[in-house]
Amino acid sequence: MPPGLRLVQKVSSTRAFAKVAPHFIPAMDRTVHRLTRGKVLLSARMLPGVILTARGAKSGLARRTPLACMPEEDGKSWVLVGSNFGRPGHPAWTANLLANPDAEVSWRGADVPVRARLLSGAERAEVWEEALRFWPPYAAYQARVEREIRLFRLERRG
Repeated sequence: MPPGLRLVQKVSSTRAFAKVAPHFIPAMDRTVHRLTRGKVLLSARMLPGVILTARGAKSGLARRTPLACMPEEDGKSWVLVGSNFGRPGHPAWTANLLANPDAEVSWRGADVPVRARLLSGAERAEVWEEALRFWPPYAAYQARVEREIRLFRLERRG
């Protein structure tokens, strides 16, 4: 485990972090990602990350969202966790994927077309356990909300 990771996990599990982080982490990630032409995602220093580009559920416009991810099979698929930092509502990007599952991720500087699938049942339960091992603060996020946190698997298209 990298030095300081446990401290980061502890801090990211707090309600204070949930109030502040959504306002600065995505903006910081988008800016650095754009300035480095897709080569750097600052939050990926702790967790692997992608920039998800999905069509808005209502607007149909392209929406770019930096997200932590669980890469599978060395970048052939990714799991996204709709934790919203343990805040009550589902994050907007999850509604976008439900309405428009064909999307794109920027992964290690490459744009990859993907198709998103909401996980449910036994498959979701298995992946949720993997997610908790991958990033234990997800348990604190789930404990704070009544909704079931959405999990998506993004698979390469074509």
